[in-house]
Amino acid sequence: MKEDILEQLVDDYLHFNGYFTVHNVKFQPQSSDSEYVTAEDCVASDIDVVGYCPLRSGAERVWVVSCKSWQIGFDANDRIRAIEGGKRREGREAWRSFRELAKRKWADALVREVEKITGVQQFTHITAVTKLVGSSAEWENHPVFRANLHGNPLKILTLQQMLSDLYDKTKTTVASSEVGRLLQVIKACGWKP
Repeated sequence: MKEDILEQLVDDYLHFNGYFTVHNVKFQPQSSDSEYVTAEDCVASDIDVVGYCPLRSGAERVWVVSCKSWQIGFDANDRIRAIEGGKRREGREAWRSFRELAKRKWADALVREVEKITGVQQFTHITAVTKLVGSSAEWENHPVFRANLHGNPLKILTLQQMLSDLYDKTKTTVASSEVGRLLQVIKACGWKP
């Protein structure tokens, strides 16, 4: 089930770009992992959307998308500092919102689950955000995140980027989703982004 509007937009964006999708893919560290802590690791996490496009190759074939629909926007540098500094955000330790990036055991679990459902370990990790505050470079090139994800690339994808792409690709044939149909109606009225 798609839980929020950003997840629905990501789903439409991926479909418009040739991806098949699955949602809320559960993953968790193996109890045999040397760093496994029952109190912290016994409950599975989930990745919001996994997209698979058989016509693409390499890391672009599979997109693993974590949606962060925070209305204040996403300040990548602030989030990195909070994770590295052991700070709290949204009432919990900052790393918990990005466990698959911040902790090796969670990243290993994610890579295993992606391989289980797609047949490949190579993918692009996408952090989909409502609005980017500042630059995405430090996030996308963060050495710990990249190492934890077995060298797979990271990208930040903004709502504006998705809407612009969807708007450009929207045609007059009735769209198969509510978001696609809404964009068609908006386009039909003559509004331009």
